[in-house]
Amino acid sequence: MKAAVLFNTGEPLQIIDGIQMPGLTTGQVQVKVLYSGVCHSQLMEVQGGRGEDKYLPHLLGHEGVGIVESVGQGVTKVDVGDKVIIGWIKGQGLDAPGGKYPHQDFLINSGSATTLTEQSIVAENRLVKLPHGFPEKLAVLLGCALPTGLGLVFNELKPQPNKTIAVFGLGGIGLSALLAAKLSNPTKLIAIDVNPDKLALAKQLGATHCINSTTTDPVTEIYRLTEQVGVDYSLEAGGTTQTIEQAFESVRDGGGQCIFASHPSDDLKIQLEPHAFHRGKSIRGSWGGGAQPDKDIPLFADMYFKGRLNLEPLISKEYTLDKINEAIDDLENKKIVRALIKIAQR
Repeated sequence: MKAAVLFNTGEPLQIIDGIQMPGLTTGQVQVKVLYSGVCHSQLMEVQGGRGEDKYLPHLLGHEGVGIVESVGQGVTKVDVGDKVIIGWIKGQGLDAPGGKYPHQDFLINSGSATTLTEQSIVAENRLVKLPHGFPEKLAVLLGCALPTGLGLVFNELKPQPNKTIAVFGLGGIGLSALLAAKLSNPTKLIAIDVNPDKLALAKQLGATHCINSTTTDPVTEIYRLTEQVGVDYSLEAGGTTQTIEQAFESVRDGGGQCIFASHPSDDLKIQLEPHAFHRGKSIRGSWGGGAQPDKDIPLFADMYFKGRLNLEPLISKEYTLDKINEAIDDLENKKIVRALIKIAQR
């Protein structure tokens, strides 16, 4: 089979054909990957932003949709022929390591869920059956962007109605969070990004105000929009230490809450004003939006079917697997919200 392989951090992925499939062990499932998404996490891995990579060469990708080809011992959650969502957040089922794929005279490593490959060995607990009727191309979002972005709001923030909310960073996670935040009927829903097209999309999806942080200081503008009080809640998915700091600065004293989903490079630190905590501001990070895939994915799919979530605009552009480096470059340069990678032919 063919896959995109990371051989060295700081270098483009290599498209390798003729990779061999290993046999399945307990808890593993072989999936024919139809579509994959590309997340900021893959960009971090390619660039070496997580520090030394001890598993090179290895496969990438952690959100996708595919069809089960075979199941290993002990697997009961899915059967051959099932359409499934592949995601990185652990759910129900057996936890199993990723496959080790023979190629020529070396092995290619992988995690428990990889999607930038025609065939993938996935742990049972990284799979959820695709809800019947849910579009396959949108289903990649259910592997990461939607559980994280929607989960930030529904599982963790749980905003009260008629509050003010700011969303920093309008990628797949940020726009998902904005869609969820809109459902709490905020008095102001403020979107912040550097890309005018993404800001226009945020307006289309329900933002009441948009701030281009390349031309306007977002903290100053947020305080102006809130009569110098600050927002009740801020959700951060901008991917930088600066956006985390700005999101925290933007919430009000006396109960303002900031939740961030970003994970900047390991060598970076955020700097926050200590006295702001005494004044009642709070901040916390999120691990996948606190999502429980087996419970949340059917709920999110039902919301889509009922017309409460406009998901189609979150997919910006479709690429083939051979164009994966172009997709990663477009993500790095903030040209797209989410890339869709077409993997396997029917």
